[in-house]
Amino acid sequence: MRIFIFALLVAGTMSSCQSSNTHSEKEKAAGIDSMAPNPFITDLYTADPSAHVWADGRLYVYASHDIAPPRGCDLMDRYHVFSTDDMVHWTDHGEILNSSQVPWGRKEGGFMWAPDCAYKDGTYYFYFPHPSETEWNDSWKIGVATSKEPTANFTVQGYIEGMDPLIDPCVYVDDDGQAYIYNGGGGTCKGGKLKDNMVELDGPMRTMEGLTDFHEAAWVHKYEGKYYLSYSDNHDDNWNDGVRGDNRMRYAIGDSPLGPWKSMGIYMEPTDSYTNHGSIVEYKGQWFAFYHNSALSHHDWLRSICVDKLYYNDDGSIRMVEQRK
Repeated sequence: MRIFIFALLVAGTMSSCQSSNTHSEKEKAAGIDSMAPNPFITDLYTADPSAHVWADGRLYVYASHDIAPPRGCDLMDRYHVFSTDDMVHWTDHGEILNSSQVPWGRKEGGFMWAPDCAYKDGTYYFYFPHPSETEWNDSWKIGVATSKEPTANFTVQGYIEGMDPLIDPCVYVDDDGQAYIYNGGGGTCKGGKLKDNMVELDGPMRTMEGLTDFHEAAWVHKYEGKYYLSYSDNHDDNWNDGVRGDNRMRYAIGDSPLGPWKSMGIYMEPTDSYTNHGSIVEYKGQWFAFYHNSALSHHDWLRSICVDKLYYNDDGSIRMVEQRK
């Protein structure tokens, strides 16, 4: 186990393009003042951060791992978990799963892309995309590994049958205990219910309606009774819109975990990486946006996970996230 201790860094002020609304009393009372510098993990390349707060009071981030020297995303074949109780000091709990541990997986390995994790009734469920065939693009499956602890001893149980060969699983457990699963890619986002066992669909998946320019990286969270579906879009330099860079992060709001959704716009501009993939979570009274960039490597496929504070306007819309450099 390795402990990463970083210098304190006070989060930046809102950018001029954000709402001029003053912070609410709830925001002022948030218990997080200082944060580790971005990227907050610096001794290995990480991407696709999935952030969760479990019952022990710690914040956990499940991340994919970019392998050097890079070769696109096809060498990614293992996952790490990091945790903190103050957003300054981060613990690397080590590797929790790799492609050699997937019995039904692609024999050549690789292609362990953006994961997610959920907790229900004493078990942690780790969801990951992985192909089952050499021809990987059409053989994606959403695998499930389980453990009684959040950071170790995960065992692959199989994969969820009945899902299209899409990537980027997200699992959201609502207040009533009902779990929902999402995946997507190539312009399609799908969602559906999970049975209580968390490894089988409860009915068919359906296309999420109302999303603008969906690319990948679906993430669902809840704020003041509304459901938020955030994701990366298809933006790149060829748009000629005056915004340099590639994927932006967008979001939509709905009254149900499965929509329909109302597109709300952009909450994060491009990073210096060709991709972006985010998660949104509340911790100790403060909301955070996790994402990745290429600030350490200056290479699109050697990425590093980052986090910044996220704020809502009074009407529930999300202010533009200011990326700390």
